[in-house]
Amino acid sequence: MAAFSPVAGFAVSQDPDRLFAQPLERVPDFVFNEAVVRVFPDMIKRSVPGYPTIVENIGVLAAQFAQPHSVLYDLGSSLGAVTQALRRHVQTADCRVIAVDNSAAMVERCSEYLHAQDAMFQELLPAEVIEADILSLTLQPTSLVAMNFTLQFIQPERRLELLSRIRQALLPGGALILSEKLRFEDDEQQALLTELHIAFKRANGYSELEIAQKRNAIENVMKPDSLEQHRERLLAAGFRKVVPWFQCLNFASLIALP
Repeated sequence: MAAFSPVAGFAVSQDPDRLFAQPLERVPDFVFNEAVVRVFPDMIKRSVPGYPTIVENIGVLAAQFAQPHSVLYDLGSSLGAVTQALRRHVQTADCRVIAVDNSAAMVERCSEYLHAQDAMFQELLPAEVIEADILSLTLQPTSLVAMNFTLQFIQPERRLELLSRIRQALLPGGALILSEKLRFEDDEQQALLTELHIAFKRANGYSELEIAQKRNAIENVMKPDSLEQHRERLLAAGFRKVVPWFQCLNFASLIALP
């Protein structure tokens, strides 16, 4: 049984992340399956510096861009932390949130969490959770799109295509909020922030074995870009301005304006 935490935006899992605690003969590629879903709140809290701050402030920022009678998207919604932040902070009339993820396990658990939140709070934005591939999703006109650590899992050659479709769907005055792990073009900076991120994970109780096996699992699945690549791609997609609003170690969040 999981207890809901509106502050963290997650149901607090009773399952600690021990997925890589034992030596594996072969480390498989990382997949957002049921095993990951069970430990995901613990995993992301201990792995992504600044995550609660990013999630809560996506809701705060979204309230500045949400327009009446429009859709708000959470693309790559996982367990719905960003969707919940949008629902809590956006007070604009007749908005609704569409949360999209391609993991059936994530969608099922996200739906349960949103239902739990409905029982705890009144006057939240309505939300719909969809299982779909965002690369093939038809986007409705929208005033706010959030992609929280999602683009890095999209094939690099298809990222511009996706961002261009998001730009075309955005209403004037809307925004894209994009959070991503960064890589750095300066080798010394990359080495320093990589080691600091490892230190962050050690401080949160991960062993050297867990850190190494998780890195092996995810290296073929998650392909981070540099801040410069993000900026250039967003401008190429038709956005006119890209504003970094948050960075903690090698994790950052940007606002892209149409």
